[in-house]
Amino acid sequence: MSYMLLIIEPVGQRAMRTEAEGREAYAVMQRFAEGLATQGKLKAVESLASQAQAVRISHAGGKPQTLDGPFAEAKEMIGGFFLLQNVTREEAIAAAHACPAAQWATVEVRALAPCFDESHA
Repeated sequence: MSYMLLIIEPVGQRAMRTEAEGREAYAVMQRFAEGLATQGKLKAVESLASQAQAVRISHAGGKPQTLDGPFAEAKEMIGGFFLLQNVTREEAIAAAHACPAAQWATVEVRALAPCFDESHA
């Protein structure tokens, strides 16, 4: 089965780090990703830009809306993800516990499944 580890970090946290601290955090995460890849468990990994550069699109009530970031109501943002393949739920949870980002962010474990599959609701 495939699982996604979502790195949910506080908005503005990155700006609090020095450049050296940011580079070190990124390097630690890269080493973690390399370990997952060596085990054959990593399908994809990406860091995401700050929500200040994001755009939200909706068609609520049939009216197209575009909202540029940053988003005032947001206290957290998805900072990146790891897409794991051929792992059990327990292995995905173990990977989340081992993820260095768990020291400064929340790591959410989500199974990949169709949105209409009631067994995963």
